[in-house]
Amino acid sequence: MKANVGGIDRVLRIVAGIVLLALVFVLKSEDGLWLWGLIGVVPLATGLMNWCPAYSLFGMSTCQVEEKKK
Repeated sequence: MKANVGGIDRVLRIVAGIVLLALVFVLKSEDGLWLWGLIGVVPLATGLMNWCPAYSLFGMSTCQVEEKKK
C-alpha cells in the first residue's frame, strides 16, 4: 500500500472520524441514530493509515511527492 493521503487531508479525516464516533455516545438514547456515528470509523482509519481505497481507485493522491536526488 502506497500512502496517498497526506497533510491537511489526513488531519481533516482524523478529526472528522473522531467527531462522527463521538455521535455514538451523544445520540446513544435515540432510536438507531447513534449507528450513523459508526461511519466515523472509515475516515479515522484512512487518516491513520495514510491510505484511501477510493483515491487508489481514481489514481488520486494528496501526499507530497519527494523528488529523488541523483
